[in-house]
Amino acid sequence: MPASALDLLSGDAQTFLEKVWASQVHLHRTDPERLVGLLSLDDADTLLTSSAIRTPSVRLAKDGAVLPESAYTRRATLAGRQLTGLVDARKALALFADGATIVFQGLHRYWPPLTRLVAELELELGHPCQANAYLTPPGAQGFAVHSDTHDVFVFQTAGRKQWEVHGPDGAEDVVLEPGLSMYLPTGTPHAARAQETVSLHVTLGINQLTWRGLVERSLADVLAQVPDAHLPAGYVTDPAPLADQLAERLEELAARVRTIDTREAVAAEVRRFLTTRSPRLAGGLHDVLAVETIEDTTVLRRRPGAACVLQPRGDRLEVLLGDRSLDVPARLRPALEEIRSRTELRPADLAPHLDAASRTVLCRRLVREGLLEVVR
Repeated sequence: MPASALDLLSGDAQTFLEKVWASQVHLHRTDPERLVGLLSLDDADTLLTSSAIRTPSVRLAKDGAVLPESAYTRRATLAGRQLTGLVDARKALALFADGATIVFQGLHRYWPPLTRLVAELELELGHPCQANAYLTPPGAQGFAVHSDTHDVFVFQTAGRKQWEVHGPDGAEDVVLEPGLSMYLPTGTPHAARAQETVSLHVTLGINQLTWRGLVERSLADVLAQVPDAHLPAGYVTDPAPLADQLAERLEELAARVRTIDTREAVAAEVRRFLTTRSPRLAGGLHDVLAVETIEDTTVLRRRPGAACVLQPRGDRLEVLLGDRSLDVPARLRPALEEIRSRTELRPADLAPHLDAASRTVLCRRLVREGLLEVVR
């Protein structure tokens, strides 16, 4: 993986962000192998035919219509219990040969290369992200012109696909091939058709957190203090007293709003975002088996996409790690800052901050919590 997921998809981050702020389409070319390595045609074949994948992780569409699950799924039993929604590879391949697009949904939950990419992208952008992929037979089109309710990055990993992208100045044709990625702002109408060979492309959806949401969450405690009492009787025929009382309550509310600590509200937003991320624990079995053998010279590595945000709490320190937070003594901050600044380290590297026993205990704890992994 490159150092920055955003750089891989968009090139220079500042130029990209300027495009985002202007709600413009953005194209970027990079090393094709980097993108193909995230989900190749062989990978898609394995998922479809050899992984016992189930709906809703897969759906099929043809000529703008989503096909019924019954057309490509089957039932089975496991330990005496019924399994439904299993993809029948033979049926799915027959529909694909007949022009249907196979959509792999939620790949960030079960395909490790995209799990890592999405985890890194979420930390860089501060917005929840998701990954889908679209496998389309030659010359076919899965969906008609449509727009999404979120921003998307699109990149091709097999074949070529012609995109019809609508903007303020009309429609524009863009042909994507491996090595080329495209950013589409929310609401951009688009459609795509595979060219002379099979097409496989990945879309990364960015489910934006909004100013409205942040303001609503910041005001939640203040609004909760407004009495939930009934409105007085008679206001329909004599609304003036009610208007006066509403003005008083709004003035009280405005005074409370002015006392909101915006730094604490933002810290709460950071905490809420990070602690709702899915755990990223690839290789965790090996770490569990190795954690008690960690010593001063053991090589450890920051797990890709793992968050580590430090929030002071007086003589305590909250450490946000993604799907959880730790409460530790504030004296550990210099050691944790050292860990945050490195890609790899040994417990011995923390000698300026902690004694041998303390740094070993800390590193073992962070391996158990998923921030660090043992380099094998």
